Formats: sequence, C-alpha cells, structure tokens
Amino acid sequence: MATDMGTQKSISPDQVKEWHAAFAEEPLHQVIANAIIKNGVQAVTQKRSRVTEMPYAFSHEIATGAITHQRQSGRCWIFAGLNVIRQRMAETLRVKDFELSQAYLMFYDKLEKSHYFLESIIHTLEQPVDGRLVAWLLTAPLQDGGQWDMFVNLVEKYGVVPKGIMPESFHSSNSRMMNHLMTAKLREDAAVLRDAAQAGAQLHELESLKEGMMRDIYQMLAHFLGEPPTQFDLEYQDDENQYHGERALTPVEFFARYGGIRLEDYVSVINAPTQDKPFGHTYTVDYLGNVVGGRPVLYLNLPIEEFKQLAKTQLVAGEPVWFGCDVGKMSDRETGMLDVDQYDYAEALGVDFHLTKAERLTYGESQMDHAMVLTGVNLVDGSPNRWKVENSWGPDAGNHGFFIMSDAWFDEFMYQIVVHKKYLSAEQRAALDGEPRHLPPWDPMGSLA
Repeated sequence: MATDMGTQKSISPDQVKEWHAAFAEEPLHQVIANAIIKNGVQAVTQKRSRVTEMPYAFSHEIATGAITHQRQSGRCWIFAGLNVIRQRMAETLRVKDFELSQAYLMFYDKLEKSHYFLESIIHTLEQPVDGRLVAWLLTAPLQDGGQWDMFVNLVEKYGVVPKGIMPESFHSSNSRMMNHLMTAKLREDAAVLRDAAQAGAQLHELESLKEGMMRDIYQMLAHFLGEPPTQFDLEYQDDENQYHGERALTPVEFFARYGGIRLEDYVSVINAPTQDKPFGHTYTVDYLGNVVGGRPVLYLNLPIEEFKQLAKTQLVAGEPVWFGCDVGKMSDRETGMLDVDQYDYAEALGVDFHLTKAERLTYGESQMDHAMVLTGVNLVDGSPNRWKVENSWGPDAGNHGFFIMSDAWFDEFMYQIVVHKKYLSAEQRAALDGEPRHLPPWDPMGSLA
C-alpha cells in the first residue's frame, strides 16, 4: 500500500547516536574501516588463496589469436562476435593472429541504430513524450552496446573486412564524445519529427524529413570513423610466409568466401530464472534492435543445468561460445578472476548479501553488461569447475588478456550464450520454434552487452 511521504519519519539524532554506539562497540570495526578507507574494499577482502586454487589450466581449450582491445568504447559484443568469426577465418587463411575490423561494423551499427531510433519515434507519435516508452527511447538512442542478433544483422547485411582495411580511429576507440554529439542530434531530430506530426505533417513528409536526418548522421559518422570501403584488395602473407592476393572483394563476398560459419544456425540461450519468464519458452524484447526489418532479438530461456550443458558441449566440440554476463560482479581485472568466493564483503562489512539470481534481476542489482567468448573448460569427472574466457580489454588485463571463471560464478552471473542449433535437444528445438513472448524494452533481458 502506498504511503504519503509527508507522514514518514526522518532520521532522528538519537538514531544516529545509537548506530554510532553500535559501531564503536566492536574494536575491529574501526581497524577494518581504516584498512578499507586507505586501500579499498576489494584489496582488503580479496582471498589471495583463490588465485592458486584456480590455475589457468583446462582439459579442453581452443587456440585463439592475439587478444583484442576495445579501449574506451562499449563494443564488446562486436569484438566478441568477430573473435568467434576470426577463428574459422584464421584457419582458412592460415594466419594465426588474423583480426577483423571492429570499426567497420561500428560504423554501420551507428548508422542502423540511428535509423531504427528515428523509425521508432515515428512509430510512437501517439505516445506522450513523457510516457515510459518514449522516455525510454530517448534515454540512450545510440549507445555502443549490442546483442548477438544485432551482430548477425550487421554481418549478413554488410559483411566484414580485415582490420587493416578499416583500422581504428580516435573515436572508434574513444566513443564518448561521438556518442554525446550524435545523441544530441538524434534527440533534436526526434523533437523535429514530433513537432511536425503535431503540426499535421503526413507520413510521407515525416519520411522525407527522416531522409535528411540520416544524411546528417552518415556525414557525422564519416567524420568520426571514416567511410567504410565498398570493396577492397585482399593481400597478405600466411604463417608460412606465402603471399596471397585477391582483387576487388566486397565485404559481403569476403565473409561468404572465408567466414566458414553460418550465423543463422546459431541461437541465443538465456538463463533468467524470474517468475515472469518460465523456462522452455522463447522471448523477444520490443524496440530492441539495430536493423529495421532485420533479425529480431530472440532468446530461449533454459534452466542453468541445460544452459551450462550446451556451453560445455560446444566447447568440447572445438567451437568457441559467445556469451553475455555481468562482468562487474565479484571480478578482478588484474588477475582476470571471475569468482563468487574471492571477496568476503560480508565478513569485512558485517552485513550479509542474500539476493538470489532471480531477485538480482528483478530488483536491478544485476544485468548483462559485457560480452566475451568462452574458449576453454576444465572438466573433472565430466563436470566443469572452471572456464577459460577470451576478453577484449587488451593483453594487460587478466592473464595476458584471458580471464578465468569459476563454475559457481557461471551459475550466478552468466545470462546468455550463443550455440549452434545442432546441439539443442529435440525438446529445446521445439521450444525454439514456439511463438516468442514479448518483453517490454526496460526488461532486464533488454540490456545490451
């Protein structure tokens, strides 16, 4: 039952005195507080023994190329997707440290997201600007994050190119100001479209206005990132110093010829154990996407046991696994450890943390915010106890760029994996073919990696 804020009690001086006295009763409180104040809570509470208890050794491991670096940008989902693709390409081209251009896909993602946003504004003209839906659309029209299905949309429409064909720019690696200026322009465009509609403009007139807006967006992207190539010459030396050359390839032709992977055969599986998302059903999120008319975001929600089994099966078969997680929880960038037991916050602070995975999702304490790639697993009597992770934070993070994940951390903070449909059971395939249930844009599963 709602309570009138005017009738609620404020904190009294006596309460503050009581809390102070309770804190002072235990001498160790001040000792621990001094240590945390000086060094930070993670340094004080980290169990260093966990580093030796989780060695970087795995019974099943996939060879990868050099670690990539997204720098000051939120393109982890693009980096992770391209890291999956490049494994096959590296084998075909016989170049171990082959890398694909992340800036190329970033250009088209920004272009398509801008168009998707403006189309969404036109689609919601009847909604109030301060209503939840339009307010949500205006919150972040052009953030860097994305989803697996959005990655597939870009690759299928625009292909890929080697990194040397479209290298990084200042703003691909430092995207904050680019996003700030482009977001300002898109919000301005939204105001223009809504004002024009209120003044009686017809749909074709709004579409004409949008065309001019998209011309401006393209021009801004060309300044920030450079124009992407429409075709290129593929010239390289393989690992045996043999020269190869191929002329006038389009990015789509390049992927079709050397990709070695059918992206349409892969599906997103999630573990979201909340009451509103029964297992064994598919889900999609309204207004979540980048390419208008492209592949919608689609999730198959499964129990953690089935979810984990799929990841293990694909890894043992020699295929990496794109995944989405909450990377900030119980993690250490220096050692690369993702482990629920490495910090004893409760003991140091004298308070307990009891939320379940479902409760963390429901109450906003956790959501998917980062994408990486599983490239190894250690099995003991057939069961995993740790996982190898290829990150995109450069070679100085973790163990030369790789992270290590405990199986308990997998259970608590892994939310999405991408697996080939051939690994699904008959029951899971049947569930995948079911009509997806629609989730609102602000659902926790609408978060972007």
